[in-house]
Amino acid sequence: MDKALEKFGNDIAIAFSGAEDVALIEYAHLTGRPYRVFSLDTGRLNPETYQFFDTVEKHYGIRIEYMFPDAVEVQALVRSKGLFSFYEDGHQECCRVRKVRPLRRALKGLRAWITGQRKDQSPGTRSEIPVVQVDPVFEGLDGGIGSLVKWNPVANVEGRDIWDFLRAMNVPVNSLHSKGYISIGCEPCTRSVLPGQHEREGRWWWEDAKAKECGLHKGNIKQEEGNQSNGNGAAHSNGTATETDIFTSKHLVTLNRTGIENLLRLENRHIPRIVVLYAPWCQFCQAMEGSYNELADKLAGSGVKVGKFRADGEQQEFAQNELQLGSFPTILFFPKHSSRPIKYPSEKRDVDSLMAFINALR
Repeated sequence: MDKALEKFGNDIAIAFSGAEDVALIEYAHLTGRPYRVFSLDTGRLNPETYQFFDTVEKHYGIRIEYMFPDAVEVQALVRSKGLFSFYEDGHQECCRVRKVRPLRRALKGLRAWITGQRKDQSPGTRSEIPVVQVDPVFEGLDGGIGSLVKWNPVANVEGRDIWDFLRAMNVPVNSLHSKGYISIGCEPCTRSVLPGQHEREGRWWWEDAKAKECGLHKGNIKQEEGNQSNGNGAAHSNGTATETDIFTSKHLVTLNRTGIENLLRLENRHIPRIVVLYAPWCQFCQAMEGSYNELADKLAGSGVKVGKFRADGEQQEFAQNELQLGSFPTILFFPKHSSRPIKYPSEKRDVDSLMAFINALR
């Protein structure tokens, strides 16, 4: 903890879930260095968790930086699928709206973050997490792959030792722990566990026990052999075509095979376009979703159209042969008076970098 705070200063923050990861705040407090703490308020946490946030703020004299989901996205999800759709079609879509996208916004303002992940928390997904790593999914302040460092200082610490530490230091804890809750998330998706049950059995208990991640630490989920490759060696984690789609701005045009072929044939376009070739299961595509949606909103009415083309599955060979697809995501700019699209050359996919690319060519 001391090394992380020393190296990154105000550009690093502790991700606090309202559970036993309060130990991270105690460790940071003991270093004597200034530190930041942020938390994701999904709108569906237990009342005890909200009370615990207030207790922690008062105990340490800090202000937690709360991140909230986009109200319009939550409204659209609930109106179309109801309040408890995750019991029927899985928790990923709800977590993406309420947790992953707010986390992505928080991390875009940082160069590093600190998590309370431990190897013994989830043998199916966390057994090999390192103490420090380049974040495999999210982007940091500078944008692009490798722009964010992820610290997991208690990766090699066992849960019982965390609790011994909390008791020894008289650290306040969430009152849900005394009611049988160990791993604590949103109220509808968390329940107490019996003695002898693993802590993650209280989370999303109706789903596959081997993949109990909400998307915040999706990079932990190992890829299965035989699943679809993205051209960079990464694979689709479930091998199905039912993955929830991404890039959903109302100012963004979805192109099918015919649409992208017609765009290629136009030799004298009247309107320039930027198009992302993507796969919804690709973690790097998911990481740039927020910035690409923001780009579409910024360019609305500017004379540049923003589009997307799903280029995995049956479309992948065509995209590789005709659209310069090397790996996901690939971004192409179709100028007004040229038949050949221009490939975006950088791995920095923040809004400012994409806008600079467009402005240089339009």
